[in-house]
Amino acid sequence: MSGGEVAGILVAVFWAILVSFLALALVRLAQTLKAATKLLAEVTDQAVPLLSEASATVREANTQLARVDSIASDVQEVTSNASALSSTVSTAFGGPLVKVAAFGYGVRRAIGRKGRAEDEPAPARTVVIGKTLPSARWGGRRNRGSKG
Repeated sequence: MSGGEVAGILVAVFWAILVSFLALALVRLAQTLKAATKLLAEVTDQAVPLLSEASATVREANTQLARVDSIASDVQEVTSNASALSSTVSTAFGGPLVKVAAFGYGVRRAIGRKGRAEDEPAPARTVVIGKTLPSARWGGRRNRGSKG
């Protein structure tokens, strides 16, 4: 055998090995493509009903949001009506009630002063523990001057 024949045999063996590897790679690629096609078909079969359910859920959520929006607008209207009613009642009855209370206070003071004699001292005030009494009208803390 000559060198050219040995080289031809080596090239033929190399090509046979290369073709075998390429055939094996193509077979594995075909298997991978079949598996991917099968997986894609399964995902499609499951995704279509899932998407239709999601679409139905979104439509129902939109319906509920429309209801909540109408409820919120009704609550806002009731709140504004209650505010208007409150201000109307305050305007209508607030002034007269304050005047009646002031009149009652004046009557009580007048009756209290009329009941005791002019030379009789004012009744002693008692201290109740735990109660805060208002400061005197004249000579309170603000009018005493600084002590220091």
